[in-house]
Amino acid sequence: MADFSSEIRQGIQHISESVFMRLCEKVGTSQRVAMRRETVDIKEMVEQQLAPNDGTIQMLSGSDREGFRLKGSDVDHMYWPNDHRVIMDMSQSEYYNMANTTLILSDSSESPPGFTLLQLLTPTTDIDVLLTCFRINDRVFISSSIFRQLTYLASLPNSDIHGPCVSGDVAGLEYDDTLCFVCDYWPPSASSWIDRCQSWPDPEVVDDIVRNGCHFVAVGHPLGPHANEEWRLSFSQAEYKCVYAMNHSQFLTYGLLKLFLKEVINHNLGKNNTLLCSYHIKTIVLWTIQQNTLPHWCPQNILVGFWVCFKLLLKWVREGICPNFFIPQNNLFLTKVNGSAQNRLFLQLHELYKKGLACLLQSSSVRSYIIDVLCSPRLYICTDESIIKCEVDSDVELFSEILQNDKTLAQVFYSCMKYLYKVQQLIGSHLTQNQVVMLQRLTASILKNSSFILHNMYTYTGVNKQMYIADKISCHMLKSAAKFGCVSDMFYIAMYYYRTLRYREALSVIEMSKVKLAQPYLMYREHVDRDRYTEAVGGQSWSTKMRKAVVLDIILDNAICYINELIPEQQAALHNKQHMLVIPVFLMFHFLEFLCYRHIDTTLSQAALDELQVLVHYDQGLFVRDIFRDISWEILGICQQITGNLQAALYSYQQSLEQYPLNLIQTATHTRIQDVVSYSQNSN
Repeated sequence: MADFSSEIRQGIQHISESVFMRLCEKVGTSQRVAMRRETVDIKEMVEQQLAPNDGTIQMLSGSDREGFRLKGSDVDHMYWPNDHRVIMDMSQSEYYNMANTTLILSDSSESPPGFTLLQLLTPTTDIDVLLTCFRINDRVFISSSIFRQLTYLASLPNSDIHGPCVSGDVAGLEYDDTLCFVCDYWPPSASSWIDRCQSWPDPEVVDDIVRNGCHFVAVGHPLGPHANEEWRLSFSQAEYKCVYAMNHSQFLTYGLLKLFLKEVINHNLGKNNTLLCSYHIKTIVLWTIQQNTLPHWCPQNILVGFWVCFKLLLKWVREGICPNFFIPQNNLFLTKVNGSAQNRLFLQLHELYKKGLACLLQSSSVRSYIIDVLCSPRLYICTDESIIKCEVDSDVELFSEILQNDKTLAQVFYSCMKYLYKVQQLIGSHLTQNQVVMLQRLTASILKNSSFILHNMYTYTGVNKQMYIADKISCHMLKSAAKFGCVSDMFYIAMYYYRTLRYREALSVIEMSKVKLAQPYLMYREHVDRDRYTEAVGGQSWSTKMRKAVVLDIILDNAICYINELIPEQQAALHNKQHMLVIPVFLMFHFLEFLCYRHIDTTLSQAALDELQVLVHYDQGLFVRDIFRDISWEILGICQQITGNLQAALYSYQQSLEQYPLNLIQTATHTRIQDVVSYSQNSN
């Protein structure tokens, strides 16, 4: 800021502090960003270490993985087969067991920088890989275009191909799923990046990035000699670790640029009409930090950091060159930012540049905060992040993150035991409080599912002693899960008792749950009485808060039988590659109450059904969110069909079909409708 007078510098610093606080509110404080990252990291670390050799590895990538939770952002995931590995040269093959690993060789000799052909070296049993194979001079290669098309055919309905990704929309949440291959080695074409890392990131981060290699995604260079066969090197894992290495002012500057791109540069442009994307913005920020263009990144320098990055963007657009951060020879602008489109974009950016920092007034996210300071130059601004969000708001976000990551880690009992052993190892390691509560939640999920897996394993053996022992173990695991899980985990005990025909025991648990669900301080998603919550559990550990005051929706792994009445829905969803059934917790309460009472007291059973019907028909999204109405109407119909009210059941099933198909149970719904119609016709 040497070119500015002292008064102007002070003004910029004052506005920067205001923008910093606004970005902390909108993007997140350093503590909240760390929480988002740590909960995902611990879950994926455990999942990946315990994945079976023939399983699929999943990794969250993109903005969500970096720590953003910006409204309207895509949720990006990468998937790869655990038993396939890409190597960079033949000498690396000696480190793999050929008996259970398919090796693929990267051959970039004829491809543009950042792209490669993938040669299949050893046999594979993966049918999708086999279907993509083609030959060049007696060598077998994997076609990216065919692989991408097969991925699309196996994806959810209403999906589209977008680059290497399959993109779609689930209840208003856009997603990008990318199937890829993993490589344990750092590519030679990116070796120059290691040499550049003199000042940033730290050597420990660089070593970790290099040690974890890269990925290959199914898209070729449009101007390359093998556009339909080539694969692109992906550094998604390296990128989010670089973002992790940013200080919070750098991260918020990155967030400000993302908002500016969306709200100003790409404002009113359709998704297919934009030339710049968030990946270009990330690339600019990474280069700016590494080149040490701005020595001091702090709250008072947010606007200066923004301006340095914006000038670099303008320069790159003028030159038509955006060098990939890891392979600079790969120009990210080559095929899109050129010709007349490039000229129009440059003129647009130059007009913004001529306005100076005042161009930020066009950003709806920060405009009012800049104006407040301009109107009140002496306005005091505190940059203490800790005062931005109250304890309750932080807890709401933490438990929301836990719900998003509350997924089963294994389909078989053996893998569940491996997981519990892994948890035992982690207990003595250095974990943050965020990771502890996430691990606690995952352990509760594993214990619950293990109990049902164990019961199902021994149900059909016919050996009473084995069944007795398995039952004791299952009950112990369920009770342990409820002790350090959340309030709603008690329902799994009730489900287990119902499945084992112990209806009175199930109702006893349901009654205890009813008392807990009636507590005024309960937190269900973002719904919570802040004063009573603070009075009841304020200042206590997150583990204690989760056990006493947090309610999560019921998640059923579709590969595990919990309730016989829901088997058709689970099978239909599983057939459509939906691995979980998500049921609103308050709806599950009435459902279980109805199922148990119908074996004991028909009057109370009807009362439970009446309450269930009121909930489904009249709830305004408080207890039954719109995206869960498919399964909610379905469960109501099942209960009505059980009681013989076929007309009401038919109406409920038809309503289920009209809802957003979140759980992909339509096949089961159609079958139930046919059963109701057939029974009605036969009765007449």
